[in-house]
Amino acid sequence: QVQLVESGGGLVQAGDSLRLSCAASARTSSGRSMGWFRQAPGKEREFVAGVTYNGGRTAHADSVKGRFTVSRNNAKNSVYLQMNSLKPEDTAVYYCAASKSSWSGTLYLREEDYSYWGQGTQVTVSS
Repeated sequence: QVQLVESGGGLVQAGDSLRLSCAASARTSSGRSMGWFRQAPGKEREFVAGVTYNGGRTAHADSVKGRFTVSRNNAKNSVYLQMNSLKPEDTAVYYCAASKSSWSGTLYLREEDYSYWGQGTQVTVSS
């Protein structure tokens, strides 16, 4: 069964750090690019970061570049999002996603390029 489960969200103060984790079944993540998206109240879901199936390439949205880092551990079927220097505008539900295509080595930035989604984890940053 396809499954993605995020964890690690919470309530923090501005300037703090959080590390989000996404645990995937081997069938879900194997060979697929993985992405992190977020959705703030009243806003559309947006791309945050992505990583290719072998971890060789990553991409980060301009709004988080230099503060967030995406990584993966294929031996553990897990993807991570290290978030440093958090700001109130980072407050959102964060989602992990697995790409439709496999073994392509392509970084995907659009929601429509992802087939599988987790349930999301809330990150709240107070000022």
